[in-house]
Amino acid sequence: MRKRRIAISLLTAGIVAGTLAACGSSGGGGGDAMKAHGPITIWYSNNTQEVQWGKAMVSAWNSAHPDEKIKAQEVPAGKSTEEVIGAAITAGTTPCLVFNNLPAATGQWQKQGGLVDLSKFPDGAKYIEARSGDAAAQYKSADGDYYQMPWKQNPVMIFYNKAIFQKAGLDAENPDLSTYDKFLAAAQKIKSSGAAPYAIYPAPTSEFFQVNFDYLPLLAAQTGGKTFIEDGKATITSQDSLDVANFWKTIYSDGLAGKEQYQGDAFQDGKAAMAIVGPWAIAYYGDKVQWGSVPVPTKDGTSADETYTFPDAKNIGMYTSCKNQGTAWDVIKFATSQEQDGKLLDVSGQMPIRKDLATTYASYFASHPAYKEFGAQSAHTVDDPTGTNTIAQMQALRDAYTKAVVNGSGSVEDVFKTAAEKIDKLQAQK
Repeated sequence: MRKRRIAISLLTAGIVAGTLAACGSSGGGGGDAMKAHGPITIWYSNNTQEVQWGKAMVSAWNSAHPDEKIKAQEVPAGKSTEEVIGAAITAGTTPCLVFNNLPAATGQWQKQGGLVDLSKFPDGAKYIEARSGDAAAQYKSADGDYYQMPWKQNPVMIFYNKAIFQKAGLDAENPDLSTYDKFLAAAQKIKSSGAAPYAIYPAPTSEFFQVNFDYLPLLAAQTGGKTFIEDGKATITSQDSLDVANFWKTIYSDGLAGKEQYQGDAFQDGKAAMAIVGPWAIAYYGDKVQWGSVPVPTKDGTSADETYTFPDAKNIGMYTSCKNQGTAWDVIKFATSQEQDGKLLDVSGQMPIRKDLATTYASYFASHPAYKEFGAQSAHTVDDPTGTNTIAQMQALRDAYTKAVVNGSGSVEDVFKTAAEKIDKLQAQK
């Protein structure tokens, strides 16, 4: 599944320590490079649809700018895009632009001195904020500047298998899964009826990024748009956080989700009645599953138009090794123009991080009704923090989650308290 392809094995502790030690200056940009124009290189994801969009975008740019041509390729092979980028920063071999930046890694790359501060361009912050609106603020770094261009997102929702729901005696067209109690009741009915072995099957593995696909979407929903660090402090010992974690603990302790990694796709294979996915899943599952979608649940229920979730975003980074940063900035603006955003949406079904998305591309959503709910959901998302130690903080959170929630070892309250202390210590490190 796509979420596993996004960031598998991202930045082990040794790699993080090595790359940061090798190149410890802060990111920046400025001087002659920011004004220089000429050929540039870019990397984009190896996702089929993004490659299709990227090639067309490059062709359109190159035909109009023969003296500032783009040379493009897919991100080089490696354990993960993030590991490849970290190593390239250390070696000084990054391209000008990467159209595949994980927001959670931004702070580390900034600390390595790898990222250009886009706010230093005369129209930098103004352009970013005009395009993305209020959503742009969460992608600022601690110094208040933008070291990443908010680009696209895949807001996470609950997919459910209509055939399995019908078999379990549940409403297959408009199921009410809005509260924890209602979700759990439906999950119990699925299991007890034998309609499917499990109600849902999030990846139970301990990679840091897995919190983005179980705990953090529900935390965003329960808190009305907050993540696990607010105002420089961990929030995982708050009542909202504990309610989310104990909801998932019940899922596992009652056998409603598997505790072992499933070799395959549990939702597609009919082993689970539900999945937590973004709009990429519409094309992925196609007609292989009769599916419906609803927002993630909250403790007491929240209306769909007010429910927040995790965006599963990828952004654009400009790298300090780039000699022609003036051209690179112009390419960013071209690639995120209303026209190109529309082409990305049409080709991939992924949502540009653009204010008024639903109205700007009203004709697309009218002709692609399956994507309409995701388009509306894209206005209510909250991403991972952008600090220098976000990856390590997410790993501390995931370790606690795996221990207390998945494996049921110790109370959530005690285990999360210990994790919060570790997260706060990492937050204090610069």
